[in-house]
Amino acid sequence: MRHVAAVQRAIAVLDALAAGPPELGTNEIARRTAINPSTVSRLLATLAEAGFVEHVAGTGRYRLGLRLLELGNSVLSRLDLREIARPHLTALVAETGESATLSAPGEHEAITVDFAQSTASVQYVARLGRPSVAHATAVGKVFLANGGKLPGGPLPAYTPRTITDRKALAAAVALVAERGFAEALGERESDLNAVAAPVFGQHRELVAILGVQGPASRFGHPEMEAAVRRLLGHATAISEQLGYAAEPARA
Repeated sequence: MRHVAAVQRAIAVLDALAAGPPELGTNEIARRTAINPSTVSRLLATLAEAGFVEHVAGTGRYRLGLRLLELGNSVLSRLDLREIARPHLTALVAETGESATLSAPGEHEAITVDFAQSTASVQYVARLGRPSVAHATAVGKVFLANGGKLPGGPLPAYTPRTITDRKALAAAVALVAERGFAEALGERESDLNAVAAPVFGQHRELVAILGVQGPASRFGHPEMEAAVRRLLGHATAISEQLGYAAEPARA
């Protein structure tokens, strides 16, 4: 396949601006790309007219333009979350031996939008469209820890372990926000344990919740602890594919 040299040079100019300092002059771009300065100048003028670069009047230099941000957001909006998450769901099943779910946040709860089933003879059976119970599931606690709201009224008890006191729930949710993951031990179903972690979008908004669930007889504290490490890795990977960049850890 034959390539268009002018387009390749324009891409090289954009790459140079992306890799270098916030602003670069024409000669510096020419040096970095090995393109003649006069050609770089014409390329910059064309790219600036289309909004791909901006000319900074105060310095005479150039920087990347907002048009690139618009295009990037357009690409991100077209990404199918389930398509991105599917390999991670199947990997979690292979790594943990338990069922993995993907849930989308709603008004008062999160809804299961995809899952990968465990192959074990005894397994948690996931269902598409099943709502989480915000105060009684790991997925629900992640939802609450990231801006989700509970409806008014008493919190129903599903098992003796269900948290029904709102102050106790607030403390549990604060711990989830601090740790970055949630767990539930027999709180919605007495024989079901689960862990869950948030998936963030480009602006750190909660876009999904990744979960792993299994029978309490097999998925106890040691297994849950091991699953959390896997879960956080996959949740972070999905978030990064959606354009989220985590803030660097503070010293």
